[in-house]
Amino acid sequence: MTNVTLKVEGMSCGHCVSAVEKAVTGAGANGSVDLAAGKVTVSYDEKKVSLDTIKQAIEEQGYDIA
Repeated sequence: MTNVTLKVEGMSCGHCVSAVEKAVTGAGANGSVDLAAGKVTVSYDEKKVSLDTIKQAIEEQGYDIA
């Protein structure tokens, strides 16, 4: 498993946290959002999903990856 922390811009509430977590899960990974820090820690299997796919899923929810 690979772990990476991404800076996510535009999150401001619990709904944002839920949307980002669902995007990460939907992409085939596990994620834990830290709203105060504006970050999501993602754990994924590089053989099953790429980091670009995870980033794209988050961006499709309207958030920017810094």
